[in-house]
Amino acid sequence: MSDYENATYGDRIADAYDHFIQISAEQTQAAVGALASLAKGGPVLELGIGTGRIALPLLEKGIKIQGIDASARMVDRLRKKPGGDAIPITFGDFGDVAVDGQFCLIYVVFNTFFALLTQEAQVRCFANVASHLQADGLFVIEAFVPDPSRFSRNQNIVASKITVDEVRLDITQYDPLHQLLQVQHLVVANGHIQTFPLQLRCAWPSELDLMGQMAGLKLKERWSNWQRSPFTSHDSAHVSVYQLKD
Repeated sequence: MSDYENATYGDRIADAYDHFIQISAEQTQAAVGALASLAKGGPVLELGIGTGRIALPLLEKGIKIQGIDASARMVDRLRKKPGGDAIPITFGDFGDVAVDGQFCLIYVVFNTFFALLTQEAQVRCFANVASHLQADGLFVIEAFVPDPSRFSRNQNIVASKITVDEVRLDITQYDPLHQLLQVQHLVVANGHIQTFPLQLRCAWPSELDLMGQMAGLKLKERWSNWQRSPFTSHDSAHVSVYQLKD
């Protein structure tokens, strides 16, 4: 994927994204509820705001929110939804957090933090986030826990959906040196083929904690889900809440 850029994934998948990600309404409601309780009314910043799955329900709760995204096509989908034109959006690499002001909550959901493809970019993001937090502000990351055992010879193919009319394959190559995942979501439906490329640089919770420490942040809480269940070594995903060090 030599021509892969920050906006590639969003631009390619924007029209299908809301249907494609297969996140239940219950999961979204749990995320919105947890973030709303942490937001304390705002102001709030979402990194990688996308089509507004989380931001729009927060806006409906009266929370002042803005976002960053690299993909104009994803934001265009957001703008077409009720309330979508009321959210200020900054275009660009969210690792730079190129916005003005301080926030009581900055968050990034659904593994989007891993869209920053180098350790340096991820470290820079933590530092920029810390510089934009209010004194009692929080930074929240929702992400999967890397699992190299999923791969055979650093490759994996999963049939994530099979129906009478559609087959969806997730094809992944893993570079353990750079912790880089190169993914193709391959969809065959009604005789048509679509590909949605994705690249992620995964990181273990302990590595994220170290990035936080380097940026002057410390782990406040870690859950296994948005219902705030305790995180254990057996969990495959986490919601991590960071705050500024005293």
